[in-house]
Formats: sequence, structure tokens, C-alpha cells
Amino acid sequence: MINDNQTNVVYLAEGIRHYMPLAKNLLEALYQEHIDTHFICHTDSIKHVWARDYMPIQLDEKRFLQYKYDPDYLKKAQDYIPPYETICRGLHLKCKKTDLVIDGGNVVKCGNRIIMTDKVLKENPAYTEQQLIKRLENEFECEVCLIPWDRYEFYGHSDGMVRFIDGDDVLLNNYVDIDRSLRDRILRKFHAHGFNVEELHYDLPRPSKQSWAYLNFLQVSNHIFVPGLGIREDALALEQIQAHYPNHKVIRIPDCQNLVRDGGALNCISWTIKSNVAPHYSEATNRFLASR
Repeated sequence: MINDNQTNVVYLAEGIRHYMPLAKNLLEALYQEHIDTHFICHTDSIKHVWARDYMPIQLDEKRFLQYKYDPDYLKKAQDYIPPYETICRGLHLKCKKTDLVIDGGNVVKCGNRIIMTDKVLKENPAYTEQQLIKRLENEFECEVCLIPWDRYEFYGHSDGMVRFIDGDDVLLNNYVDIDRSLRDRILRKFHAHGFNVEELHYDLPRPSKQSWAYLNFLQVSNHIFVPGLGIREDALALEQIQAHYPNHKVIRIPDCQNLVRDGGALNCISWTIKSNVAPHYSEATNRFLASR
């Protein structure tokens, strides 16, 4: 399993152009850090900006898992689903295919384990929990840990709930501030799977409802790009994330408010892979940077 800290290339949907000045800020930061960056073809609509959800999961340096992307929240909004099979063919990806309904935002890679919320059970009702876990582990070729779905997060994603640090260590979002009952249920699941859990926490009278977004950072190689929201939690989040990832360079990307209001943050809009191809910027990326 290729983890985020092993990746060296970032892909962004062309629809990120609809989120200015965020798009400019993010692309400039990636350029300054010499990170190979490309746009995904066939994704120019603002509806296709959520690249993490529909792009395949990298299993190793040569293989990807291409799943069925047809989540229940898009049953009446199919125009949000880009031609992801065409996209994968255009990138010449070697894909292992599965008919399981999976949402890339509900896949957090942790060493040789994967964390998903149990919403995946709702998306695949033909299976019992035990059957589905076995099938998922066969497809991902690693252990799968299902945690309780945060019902206040409509999409059922895990990438706004927890992120991998290293080894057995994971970082949990600030549920200690907002939902201690759910936190306890999540912790029990993690401890049963042998995870050590660190937690974000904002020692403020009323933490912002947008504070969930900080954990939905973009991680590539030894860089972490954290969404900036222009609120008091910004500095606290940056400080804590840097402390938990001491070997990473943590960078704030300003002006992510509109993106977060639309339901996602920087991990949601990016797709990262490990590639042995010599780094280069796509022509579209070069044109974008030239116009800045």
C-alpha cells in the first residue's frame, strides 16, 4: 500500500479554477516546494473538483484499485461523477477493478492498513459486515478497520476524521471538543486494531464548526498543506499538526473558506501518487502559473 508520505506527484481536478484565490495559493505553494503537479483531464466542471473521491487507490508502484464510484448521495446528481474510467485509461494506469461501491474520501491509508467509516456497509447492502470486510481486505490486500460514521458528516468520509502519522500512530480530529460519545466509540475501534491515537484539540470556548477541515490536509512526500480559514483556530491547528509531524514541512494555504463551506478541503480536491517518472509540470499547470 502506497501511503501519502510516500507519494511525490499531485493531481488536481481542472475544476479547482472555480475556487480562486485558493487555486492560485495552492499551485504556487506546490511550485515553490518543487512538487510535480498536474491537472486531471475531463474535470473542468466545479462539480468534479473532488478528485480524491473518484480517483483509484494506489496499491503499489505499478497497480491501482479502481472501484465503482456511485455513492448514495449522488444517486440524483450523476453529473457530479466524471468519466473516471476514461480518465484512468488516459493516464495509462494499470488498474485492478472491483464492483464494490467505494468512495475515495472514505479511504485513509495507514501503513499496511486502511481506515474506513462503516458507511461503506450502507453502500454495499448485499454483504454482512464480516463478509464486506473480508472482501475489502481482499481488494485492498491489507487489513481494514471500520470506524463509526460521523452522521454530521453527510458523505461518510474518514479523511476528515483521522489521518495516519506513522507506525501504529494516527491523528484523530477534535471530537474531544464536539462529540465525546462518538470519540469514545471511535477510540474503542482503534484500540481493538492496535492503533495509538493522538488528538487535535482547540482550547476555546466555542470551536468553529469549520475546524474539522484542518485534518483534511494535503500530504505529499514530507510536505503537509493545511487549509487556512481565516479564523482563530488556524494558528492552533498549524502548531499541533507540525508537532505531530515533526519531519514534515507544514504549510498553510490561505482562502480555503469557500471550499470548506462546499463540504471539503485540501485532501478532498487532490489525488497523490508515487511515480518513478522524472518530475515535470503539465502544460496546463505551466500556463496557470505563468498567468499568476
